[in-house]
Amino acid sequence: MSIGEILLIGVGLSMDAFAVSVGKGLCLKRVTLKNAGLVGLYFGAFQALMPLTGYILGATFAGAISSVDHWIAFFLLAVIGGKMIWEAWKKHDEPEEEMADFGVRTMLVLSVATSIDALAVGVSFSLLYVNIGMAAGLIGCTTLLLSMLGVKLGNAAGTRYKRGAEFVGGFILVGMGVKILLEHTL
Repeated sequence: MSIGEILLIGVGLSMDAFAVSVGKGLCLKRVTLKNAGLVGLYFGAFQALMPLTGYILGATFAGAISSVDHWIAFFLLAVIGGKMIWEAWKKHDEPEEEMADFGVRTMLVLSVATSIDALAVGVSFSLLYVNIGMAAGLIGCTTLLLSMLGVKLGNAAGTRYKRGAEFVGGFILVGMGVKILLEHTL
């Protein structure tokens, strides 16, 4: 898998965090580097750690599933991407108190919630023999930057970008899953 493909997956995975970051930005009267940086660090760190964890889990069981690994990678990416596309069309009503809270507990919960899909992608990476250090670093940095941007855009423009970001992220993940499947079956 090329760096460009991993970067695209990183963008796709970061769209949940971006959408939540927009919500965080909505609750701020004024965005500071500290606020944006805090959100970016939490989301970026978890988006980097989850693929690594998934990779370790996937590598542990790779021998048992090597004959169907491309189907598993396709299924995981298609389900995650499809879920993101579906959620983009649903109405989002995040509790305002949760979005305004930047405490450790709230940020940990949001970080885990927005990075669960990266765990499944990590399993896919182990089946495709991706350089996990580079991939986790790219995904984490991409999420950090897009989350910081999301806080700023949320503060400046409101909820306009949240649904579109989730839709684009889901589409990217489904597309990567289809590409992997086609490469292994054609």
